[in-house]
Amino acid sequence: MAYAFTLADVAYLRSAAGRDAVATLRELELSAASRIEDAARARRIAGERAAAALETVLLQRKAAAKFAEPRQWLYTGDALQQATAAPVAAHRAARLGERPVHDVTCSIGADLASFAPGSLGSDLDEVRLAMARANCPDVPLLRADALNPVSRGLAVFADPARRDGAGKRTWQPEDLRPPLHELFTAYPDRDLVVKCAPGLDFDAIGPDREIEIVSLDRQAREACVWGGSLAAPGIRRRATVLGSAGGVDRFTDADPGDCPVGPARDWLVDPDPAVVRAGLVRQYACRNGLAQLDERIAYLTGDRPPGDARAFRVLEQLPYNEKRLRSALAARRIGRVEILARGVRVDPDVLRGRLKLSGTQGCSVIVTRIGAKPIVYLCQAQ
Repeated sequence: MAYAFTLADVAYLRSAAGRDAVATLRELELSAASRIEDAARARRIAGERAAAALETVLLQRKAAAKFAEPRQWLYTGDALQQATAAPVAAHRAARLGERPVHDVTCSIGADLASFAPGSLGSDLDEVRLAMARANCPDVPLLRADALNPVSRGLAVFADPARRDGAGKRTWQPEDLRPPLHELFTAYPDRDLVVKCAPGLDFDAIGPDREIEIVSLDRQAREACVWGGSLAAPGIRRRATVLGSAGGVDRFTDADPGDCPVGPARDWLVDPDPAVVRAGLVRQYACRNGLAQLDERIAYLTGDRPPGDARAFRVLEQLPYNEKRLRSALAARRIGRVEILARGVRVDPDVLRGRLKLSGTQGCSVIVTRIGAKPIVYLCQAQ
């Protein structure tokens, strides 16, 4: 159960005594083996606020893996989980440019900190707002409902909560808090950008808005719905592919997408998740001289893979049949397999157990379909 911070906790953590206590507790091991001793020391240092101080140290450690520069900020567990990774936030801020933004769901201020000077933050959660005041001391903050506009002339940014009351993730726009359509209704004539989970059902979002899927190091991190003048004219879908080393690639539904469909060649290519989620596989294939194996399947094929792609050299292909697959793997002395399945009902873990592998070599097994026929490719990953 996540620790529930109170306003009194935040006031203590912002005080000189609280800052000193957290700084001292950062030196603790905080492992399972040292838990009792660490808790006792925390009580000696922070008294009745020991739990809040310890939780802050633990959350700051987790934050170090998410942000480019360590932030000795105040967090709640849920707020940290929803906070944007630093390269993704920097990309979004660069797209917004120098225009000030009203972050209407500012929470602890993680996104607000990346926006241009003159920006404003608001939230209904008093505890998170108090943390934001500590984290973003130079930004004006106020308590306000995201669905009741309290600013004018600023672009609007919102990051609705993405879990329902039972703690489960939701993929429907109407289940967000606040719901997506209510945000659109509240700001009908404003430039609005809404951060969402990349798994959201985007078919439920109306026209005239641009949906951008952003990935970082081949992980789809977020989707943004851009509206008003923030949406690029003539573009409905965009994929932005980021790398921690600074690389960036972009694809849109305005790019050429006339790629062929044909049999497997020397290589199979698995496009970046942002490209797949944005429905821009054909645009990716066209730009990189690749073909689709099947019009409805995201695996691509070509004589050579793009330099940054996840690619597999084809060793053998055969109709999908477990007995034939076992024989083919045994003939190649395969004892370790990575199993990827797309477009077929195959559980990789269950299949791996039934293959009875006993060799010393490794390979990738890609199970997919061409038309209605399931097919398997034995490959060597690049």
